[in-house]
Amino acid sequence: MKNDGGIKILASNRRAFYNYTVEDKLECGIALKGTEVKSIKESKFSFRDSYAKIENDELWLISLHVTPYAFGNIHNHDPDRKRKLLAHSQEIKRLRRKVDEKGLTLVPLKFYLKGGLVKVELGICRGKRTVDKRQAIKAKDIKREAEREMRQRY
Repeated sequence: MKNDGGIKILASNRRAFYNYTVEDKLECGIALKGTEVKSIKESKFSFRDSYAKIENDELWLISLHVTPYAFGNIHNHDPDRKRKLLAHSQEIKRLRRKVDEKGLTLVPLKFYLKGGLVKVELGICRGKRTVDKRQAIKAKDIKREAEREMRQRY
């Protein structure tokens, strides 16, 4: 998938929009080693249960699984290691305040290439309750029905 501005989306986390309400978004770079970049560019990664965490004024992405590169031999890295996210210190401080005070979670929403660099869009999210999820599904169904009716009339 290609977007305007030289952005190629590698993967997006649709499940995050179902489980969380996204209050804000932040673009971060990822500190990757060697063959991890090639694996990610081939979309050989999984971030289903991953989340970001602030430790020692640094932002870390936990439980991102990057499949070892097929042609990487001994130079492959641990597929489940935690990876550092690259963000300005002021942004990290702002995130820390939001996460600590309001009980929000940092969830990766999508991975994409921007100018040849791998970027991640972090969502500052609040968990949805089951009732909220049901209401979201109901609203989506109503919208789909209305669109179907409009297509049939015209």
